[in-house]
Parts: sequence; C-alpha cells; structure tokens
Amino acid sequence: MSTTTTVGTPDPNETPDPSEGGKVLPLRPAVAEAAVAVPASVDGEVIEGELVMVDQPDFAVRPVWERLRGQQRRPLVASWLRSWEEFNATAVWVCRHYAHTAAFHLLRSPLYALRLLARAPRGLGRVLAAMGRWIIDAEARPLRAAAVREENAGEYLRLSAQRNQRVAVRVGLAGAALVGVLVGWFLLPDPMPWWLRWSMWAFVAGGLAALGVAGTPADKPLASRAVVAAPVAKLTSDIVIRALSSLGIAAMNPTRGTAISFPAPIVRDGPGWRSDVDLPYGVTVTDIIERRDRLASGLRRPLGCVWPEPASEEHAGRLVLWVGDQPMNKAKQPAWPLLRGGEADVFKPLPFGNDQRGRLVSVLLMFANILIGAMPRYGKTFALRVLLLALALDPRVEMRVFELKGTGDLSPLEKVAHHYASGADDATIASCVESLREVYGELERRAKTISKLPKDICPENKVTPQLAANRKLGLWPLAFAVDECQEAFSHPTYGKEAGELATAIIKRGPAMGIILILATQRPDKDSLPTGVSANVGIRFCLRVMGQIENDMVLGTSAYKNGIRATMFTQSDKGIGYLVGAADDPQIVRSSYLDGPTSDRIADRARALRATAGTLTGHAIGEDTAAAAESGHDLIADIAAVVAADETKVWSESVVDRLTALRPAVYGQWAELDGTGKATALSAALKPYGIGTGQVWGTDPTTGKGANRRGIDRAHITDLLAERNRDRSAS
Repeated sequence: MSTTTTVGTPDPNETPDPSEGGKVLPLRPAVAEAAVAVPASVDGEVIEGELVMVDQPDFAVRPVWERLRGQQRRPLVASWLRSWEEFNATAVWVCRHYAHTAAFHLLRSPLYALRLLARAPRGLGRVLAAMGRWIIDAEARPLRAAAVREENAGEYLRLSAQRNQRVAVRVGLAGAALVGVLVGWFLLPDPMPWWLRWSMWAFVAGGLAALGVAGTPADKPLASRAVVAAPVAKLTSDIVIRALSSLGIAAMNPTRGTAISFPAPIVRDGPGWRSDVDLPYGVTVTDIIERRDRLASGLRRPLGCVWPEPASEEHAGRLVLWVGDQPMNKAKQPAWPLLRGGEADVFKPLPFGNDQRGRLVSVLLMFANILIGAMPRYGKTFALRVLLLALALDPRVEMRVFELKGTGDLSPLEKVAHHYASGADDATIASCVESLREVYGELERRAKTISKLPKDICPENKVTPQLAANRKLGLWPLAFAVDECQEAFSHPTYGKEAGELATAIIKRGPAMGIILILATQRPDKDSLPTGVSANVGIRFCLRVMGQIENDMVLGTSAYKNGIRATMFTQSDKGIGYLVGAADDPQIVRSSYLDGPTSDRIADRARALRATAGTLTGHAIGEDTAAAAESGHDLIADIAAVVAADETKVWSESVVDRLTALRPAVYGQWAELDGTGKATALSAALKPYGIGTGQVWGTDPTTGKGANRRGIDRAHITDLLAERNRDRSAS
C-alpha cells in the first residue's frame, strides 16, 4: 500500500515524523487549507516515506537567445522622429514658438532701450563704486582688521605694506587710462570719417547699455517674459503608485504588500507622460478605467488629462497610463491636413482627427464601412462631415448623402453629391430608400463586371485604383452616407426594407468599392438592425450613457474589455473611441470644421470634380429626388406594366406605359421621341445590371414589323426573385 504525501508548504518549525511513515505533521491553518493530497511518485514508481515538493528546481539552463527573444526592444529614435506628421507638427511648433519670442522682444525693444537709459546713471554709480573699492584694496580690509583684533603687529605691517603697494599700482593704472582717453579724444581728426563717427556712437551706445544692465535691480528684469510656462509636475513612479493605491481596490492595498511594477521607464510621450504599469495579480485595466475620475484625483490632474488604456498585446493587467499636460478638450488641435489644399485618395487613409498626444489619426474607408454613434450634441455630425469632405476631395468618389435630421448640417456636400436630401419627413426617407435600392442594384452589376475581367487586370476580384479610374467600367468608388439613420431603420413603412438593403450592402459592398457610412444618436436594437451593427468594420463612438449603447456601436463585449465611451464627460465633445481603424482601439478627437470652412472645402472639391468631369446627379441640377417621392420601385413598376405573356417589349412601349402608371415620376420621359425613350430606360436600368437589346415587334401606328431597342421580361422577373432571396438570407 502506497504512502500518501501531503503536498504543500510545511511549517519550517515542523519536521516529518518517521513514526508516521514520512507524513508531514499538520500544517499551518492557512497553508493546510490550500494543500492537496496526492501519491508521491517518480517516473510512475511510488516512493515510500518521501516528501515530494510541488515546485521542483529547474536545472535546465535556457540558451541566451531564448531568454532574449521574449524581451521587447525599445525604439532607436523618438516617436516624433519616426512619424512625418509628428515631426512636422513639432517643427512647426518650435518655429512658431521662437518666432513669437523674437517678435515679442522686437516690438518691445524701444521700451528696453528706455529702461537701459534710465538705469545707466545707477549703473555708472555702481561701476565707480566698484572701481573705488578696487583702487583702495577694499577686499583685503577684513584681513587687516582681523590682524588688529588679534594684536598681530607683524601680520598687520605686512598687510599694510602690501595694500600700499597695490593702491599705488592701481592708482597709476587708473590715471594712465584716464589720461589715455583724454589724449585720444583731443587727437581725433576733425572732421571725423563716417566709419569712425559711427564706431564712436556704437561704443557710446554699448557703454550706456552696459551701464544700464549694471544698474538693473535683481527683482526688476530688463525684458518681459514672452512665454509663461504652465507648472506641470513630472510624473513619477511614486505619484502613480499613490494614485493607484487610492482607488479603493482591495488587491492594490499597499498595507497588504501587493506590488505595482513598471515594465518600462516613465517617459515623455508627446505633450504628456506615458507610464506602463503591471497591476497586482487579479487586478485588470478595466478596474482602473471604471475609476478614472478617482485616478485623476489621485494624480491631482484634471480629468481630461488622464487616459488609462489597456495594452491589447499584453496581459489583462498591463495598464498604459498617459497623463497630458493639459486636458485633451482644451489642447490646441492641429489643423486638418486637407484644410488649405490638396487632393484626397480614397485608396489611402484619410485624415480624420488626432489622438491624446496630438498625433494624426487617419481612416482607410476603401473596402470598409463605418458606424458613428453618440448622444445628441456631442459631435457626431461634425465627425461625419470630416469624413465626407475628405471623400469629396477625391473626384473619383460618387457621393450619396442623406441627412435625416433636417437641419442642413451636411449641406456643403450638396455641391458634390450625386444624391442629396435633408429632412425627417416621409419623402426624404423614401428618397433615401430609393437610393439604397439603386446601390443594391449596383452590387449585382459590379459583381458581373468584376467577374468578367481578366485575372491580370483584376487579380483579387475587387476594385483597384486602376479600375476606378476607368469610367467605362463603372467601378468608381461610391460612398453612401446617412446621418440619423435611425429615422430610416425605424420608419413604419420603409424601415424593414432599409435595414435589409443596408445589411446586404455592408456585407457585399466593400469589395465592389461601395462604402456605407451611418451615423445615429439612438444606438439601440430597434433603431440599428443587428445585421448592420454586427457587420460594420470601423466604429467611432462618442459619449453614450450606458453599456448597451456602448456595445451597439463599438461591438459586443467592448464595455467588458474596457473600451468605454461612457467615460467621456460633457466637455469631451468631438472625442470618442475609434475601433477598427488600427490594431488597437484609439481615443480620437475628430477635426473641427465649421460651416464656412466646410463650404470652402466643398467648393474646392467641386472644382476638382468639374475638372475631372465627374459631377453628376444633384450636383449638376438633376432632380434625383423626384422619382423617390412616391416611393416607387422601377423594377417592380416594369413588372407591373409588362404582361406575363409578353416575353420581350420595345423600350419606348415600356416608357409609355410607365408614364401612364406614374405621371409624377416618369412624366419627363413622355416628351421624348422613340430613341430618347429607349436611351432613358436603358440608363435607368443600367445600375441594376439589366441591358437592352434588339426586339422584333409591330409598330401600332403603321402595323409593320421592325427591330428596335427593348427589354426581356425574364431579366426583370429574375432580378426581383434574386433580390427577394438575398433579402431573406440577410
């Protein structure tokens, strides 16, 4: 029968009792509770009467390269030297700082001259007094006085003789200098050359300036301060430990001996300090983020200066604490890079805002969709406008913009948008849904176009810059933006269809160059379809009130993982969490572009598009909303006016029937001739991927047969059936 050995940590004052067969005598209560009884064995053989410790010594020595492989290399150069944007911002700041200092003192130079002139007499007195003390050897007076007090006659006589010798020499030097100046003055030529006259004036001015400096009181400096430095305390490990220990987390109580360690030095990082902290075992970064206000109190810094973040590449207890010199919402934000000029490229990251450190944050919108959510009045629409203006500066991008609030906040984009509407009424929402239908039709057309392209031209089966530049292919980037999208998704008539269309576009659109941008102030399950919120790749969440709203915008479990837009305060307008644009979540302050500035940028974008010949739709005065006011569906309308037994019908006949069905929608086609009607219908069907071809028919006016452009009804019914299947699958 084998002996059972209790594995644990024995009391050092207790030893195994041989009479008990090698068993460990009772452990201390705290240790005994954690002890586990297991048979003691080595290589499967039970050892009688042996104590086997759980933690065995590690005799294996790992090679040096294995131990070094897990270490993190610190960057060779500072971060502001590795980023052109940050280097440029730093250089601009330095130039502006010293330019301001130089201009400040230059404007005050006459005042400084008057101060020097007024203080020159006092300076002259100080110089003469110092010279007199030098001549009479005043510096040795304390030594002579000490010799007298000590009644040391020999020392006194020696010092007196030395003093008389010094005074004689110094009086001679001073007299010689005075005589030299007087002789030199009388020997000056009359009249003096101009260069000598100017030299004398410069010498006099320099002398007066020197006397003025000598006469300047210590408590009244000559020059005023051009820049007043704000007193910001250096962040130290003691301050961080004190602040973390004050959060009321039991596991982080210093009296219990729990340790807070620092895996890297505390360093300057932009306009603030960065501290990497390893929290005690069992404490997570989420615990710290929940107490951000108390952490700011412990650091004695404003709340807007303190930004705790998780280090996603490390363990859950690694905290990245950044403490700024001033609150993020009060710091001067760098100018938007495209503000003064330049053209955007949708295939490259577009400038969006700045992080806490003032570094530029860009967003790559091509092949992605974005959702922006926030409470009302916290900068949601302004953030959306920044992205749309960046897209507008790429003349290849077709823009469809719908602002369902009705305030006209996105009105600058009206100058460049193919479709544009503003309002919360049924007609505007119907126009938005109709445009969604058209974009949904674009999915099928673009998919067919891409599938037919040779592999050497389209190797990845997605839109490339070269394909986007070829207007004949119709694969230019298309951006569809809806502000206050909850108005469309919760609409009693159009809501269900709008959600289905948006979900399908989000899933299939990115590879085909279609970008969907949604913004909402009511991120809940009723206003934001699950299929939409679950498939958006990039999310920007400004201040929200609760966990549900936070996770609806930022993704499931974002709140649990410490990504909490609930921590933003009332003054943090324009500041939010950006997820999906980089490997880690980012705290970003979107660039601020007011109405007049946005108008100027939109004017520049319109000029670019006019030059490129890409102004279309609403931007050139076409009535793109008229067809949507009645909430019509072109494909469904054609299916309604073409009988089931009519396999092929002339386009002009279809147009005549459509104008009779909906005069308000198709009435403008009624005045066209036969060729014009065929052309109009062909253009309207093109976004749906349906073409027209030659159809044999009988002219009702002449009774003769003829070949004319027409449609195949099977194409219409096939598209309707496929669309219904896709929506059901979505």
